[in-house]
Amino acid sequence: MQDRPDTASATTGSAAEVFRAFLVLGLTSFGGPIAHLGYFRTAFVERRGWLSEAAYADLIALCQFLPGPASSQVGMGIGLKRAGYLGMAAAWTAFTLPSAIALAAFAYGLAAVGDTEGAGWIAGLKAAAVAVVAQALLGMARSLAPDAKRATIVGAAMIGLLLAPTAWAQVLVILVGAAIGLVWLPKPEAGAGEGGLDVKVSRPVALTALALFFLLLVGLPLAASVFPDAALSIVDRFYRAGSLVFGGGHVVLPLLEQSVVGPGLVSETDFLAGYGAAQAVPGPLFTFAAFLGAVLTGPVTGVAGALLALVAIFLPSALLVIGTLPFWAALRHRPNARRALMGVNAAVVGLLAAALYDPVFTRGITSHLALAIAVAAFVALSQWKAPPWAVVVASGVVGGLVL
Repeated sequence: MQDRPDTASATTGSAAEVFRAFLVLGLTSFGGPIAHLGYFRTAFVERRGWLSEAAYADLIALCQFLPGPASSQVGMGIGLKRAGYLGMAAAWTAFTLPSAIALAAFAYGLAAVGDTEGAGWIAGLKAAAVAVVAQALLGMARSLAPDAKRATIVGAAMIGLLLAPTAWAQVLVILVGAAIGLVWLPKPEAGAGEGGLDVKVSRPVALTALALFFLLLVGLPLAASVFPDAALSIVDRFYRAGSLVFGGGHVVLPLLEQSVVGPGLVSETDFLAGYGAAQAVPGPLFTFAAFLGAVLTGPVTGVAGALLALVAIFLPSALLVIGTLPFWAALRHRPNARRALMGVNAAVVGLLAAALYDPVFTRGITSHLALAIAVAAFVALSQWKAPPWAVVVASGVVGGLVL
């Protein structure tokens, strides 16, 4: 079969529309990557209908296999599906920019900003994240695990990840879910594969993106060793961090520390201060790279260092999303693959259920008052259909007053 033309831009939305939607999330999405997936589902599956529940679960499943920040990759995929390559760029920029600017600014005013770790408004935001994830989880469970067999896969996946909470365990759980779906779940009805993930990227473009990913992964260290250029060294260090870490989020911290603290480019004190600040801003934790780039010692630092580090750490994710999405989407058109994907989707629900408990609940519910805020936020989201950004802001204000 001949490859269809590369029509990723022939979609139903505009990049401006994508940018506006993701900018709201970039300003309000507290709580870490699992909470981000909850915000995304509410905004793009439930409210706007940009993609179906099945397509969203497929996208999450794919991004669990890829190195890098899973929630940012899901956002890139949504933007790509909605408005092509410009939509993908708009989604990443709008979701990333608020926290990147805040952390770069923090680098300049490091001494003037106090510790935010125990702040009441931070505790309120974490409680709101519990409500957001819980609502997303229930909605996905109703759609993707409506029968006893798939509910069993959900429960088994959750138990497995609670017993072995690692990034590799997440990948294994999804693989096992696919195998169980293939051999145990009933054959889907005709047309059951409709509405799944369908992103119009040609195979030549996808293969080019994958080739570029590996070329940079191998070539940047070689080039940095031959040409002792400060900018090239920064790109090399942060590109490798974004390429080699599965699980995203906090998992990238040891590699970043090794890359910048070990060689003396960033002091350990500054590194820990920036990490603390990264917990207090919305959006992806990988924007911590903007802080590190801004405080680097050497000829490239400040805004230039922040931009280089930020683009370099997210570039592998963009290349991998473009390179793998068309092949992943094509699986849905095969009957046996649809059965496997039913198992994968149920396993994704189990993955989110495990993450709802740890780390979202264990870190977000630290007192009876925090639980009260989470319950009120959940009722506001699920019953009164309050917009998530308003619930998040209100929870932060209440947390600042009572926690």
